[in-house]
Amino acid sequence: MSQYVEDSEPEATRRDTSDAESSRASRGWWDRNADEYQREHGAFLGDDRFVWGPEGLDEADAALLGPAAELKGRRVLEIGAGAAQCSRWLAAQGAHPVALDLSHRQLQHALRIAGGTADGTVDLVEADAGALPFRDDSFDLACSAYGALPFVAEPVQVLREVRRVLRPGGRFVFSVTHPIRWAFPDEPGPEGLSVAASYFDRTPYVEQDENGRAVYVEHHRTLGDRVRDVVAAGFRLVDLVEPEWPEWNTQEWGGWSPLRGHLIPGTAIFVCAADGA
Repeated sequence: MSQYVEDSEPEATRRDTSDAESSRASRGWWDRNADEYQREHGAFLGDDRFVWGPEGLDEADAALLGPAAELKGRRVLEIGAGAAQCSRWLAAQGAHPVALDLSHRQLQHALRIAGGTADGTVDLVEADAGALPFRDDSFDLACSAYGALPFVAEPVQVLREVRRVLRPGGRFVFSVTHPIRWAFPDEPGPEGLSVAASYFDRTPYVEQDENGRAVYVEHHRTLGDRVRDVVAAGFRLVDLVEPEWPEWNTQEWGGWSPLRGHLIPGTAIFVCAADGA
């Protein structure tokens, strides 16, 4: 699941974990691993490209937030922004993006890409997605490409916060690991094609140090769980996109690969509408 890079290898297990423990683990993991992540995946992600997942589905083609021409002037919140590549693409379309991330080090990479200083096109905010530091009805759109939701114990809380800061009629689009992947080993080769666990086992995946302290946490929700979470937060599910693996993409990214991608989905993208009251 993760690529932990400290000297001692953590123990991988499945156990319950609280929202606070998950948040601490995520902040620490991304601060420690941001440099390696950007070195390994930065070329694929680009400096100002909006990619929804390892398959390479590009927002410029998918238009899940709406036609690019209609993004101009829109205020957009990106959650779990990392180095703010998606937000930078949004800014190039004339939008006014805010890139929010839990990791200070990831946001430093956003500054690095921008030339070492805030360039005025993307506002950077370090905060927890479960307690967004914005007023109600502050944004027209929100998005998250593999950010926050896979790593939180209380996804409905995050979704409710997003719903709160969206204006009526707004849209939230987020991508996560496709839930079916949890039944298979996290391997890109043939060994990753055989069911190894129950799809219905929602016990979180945890990597912990020698003292039992979580250093990486990822939470599993079934496809039905995700739909119910969206509805419970006050959204209407508009679409569920399962990107197919394109022929041009020959790279492996963790457990994602052309071999697996041509057979089973790797990413699920939820398109949600914040209908007016």
